[in-house]
Amino acid sequence: MPARSDLTTAQLSEYLTNQFGPEINAENVRSACDHFGVTYATATKRLRDFYVKRGTWNLTVQERLEQTYQAPAAAPAVMEAVEQNLIPSKDENYVPFGNFSDVKKIIQSRIFYPTFITGMSGNGKTFSVEQACAALNRELIRVNITIETDEDDLIGGFRLVNGETVWHNGPVIEALERGAVLLLDEVDLASNKILCLQSVLEGKGVFLKKTGRYVQPAPGFNVIATANTKGKGSDDGRFIGTNVLNEAFLERFALTFEQEYPTPAVESKILLRVAASVGKHDEEFCNNLANWADIIRRTFKDGGIDEVISTRRLVHIMRAYAIWGDRMKAIKVCVNRFDDETKQSFIELYDKIDADVSTEEEDAESND
Repeated sequence: MPARSDLTTAQLSEYLTNQFGPEINAENVRSACDHFGVTYATATKRLRDFYVKRGTWNLTVQERLEQTYQAPAAAPAVMEAVEQNLIPSKDENYVPFGNFSDVKKIIQSRIFYPTFITGMSGNGKTFSVEQACAALNRELIRVNITIETDEDDLIGGFRLVNGETVWHNGPVIEALERGAVLLLDEVDLASNKILCLQSVLEGKGVFLKKTGRYVQPAPGFNVIATANTKGKGSDDGRFIGTNVLNEAFLERFALTFEQEYPTPAVESKILLRVAASVGKHDEEFCNNLANWADIIRRTFKDGGIDEVISTRRLVHIMRAYAIWGDRMKAIKVCVNRFDDETKQSFIELYDKIDADVSTEEEDAESND
């Protein structure tokens, strides 16, 4: 007789079928426990693929599913996964800052530890996760969340392929099975449909209701979410479309990192690398941009202005500078997205920082 740890699902189901038939109840399972010398919990765990409802199992469920999947009219029942490399590429321009080292340690530990990263737009939240995975050679599956994202988008569903209905894994299932890092980007845009991930965020995997299959997380699987808010909505309307997330959903994230913009010194280094990558080396301009952005951000925090210059926008400016070779034009085309008053105040501030730059008005006066 097999020992408790050696009892397989096949042995247990065969015994139950021979003794009681395909439809079994809790009393039948307890009888099998006495026969094999195992606990009731162990037996029910072995029978989880046959579970119908409380105290009831159907030992033909799995067999019927397999027969359906193998039938010519439905083959292939499960879409074969395409082998691909999901490890992000290393970006030579990336400069680690903020929470990067902590995020990297979490991923490197391979411990399931759901992490929430919040912060202003364009300050490297998503990029830091990507580069941490790249440095560790870990697979990353990124899902951009919107108000329309639902269980079918995340978990998967049946698709029509060549006139046949087949099951297609969603990104969550792919990450679970591969032991990859699942990145829920802009998670605060989600609706309450995101609650389909509750069991996943507990590290327990997920039961596919449409196929009757339970998917357990492979070693190394983890979930990281990024957002501009803390899941409580945007009071000032700055991040319109963000929602108040369910408290039970937020509570499943073990910790929250608050990502700040880099310091001027770090930001200068970032811009220098970007400039070098586009063949435009101008250390003075990089330093001026970093100091300019820092002043704007401090003024924003004090309530003096309503807008802020992100690290991402500074990178846009540097690329524009590589195209036109004109500092002020590069700044102007990249701050045109702001209202006229804000745009003008930003330009005037930079003019005070950079003595060598000239505005259009100054150029016109010199031409006269």
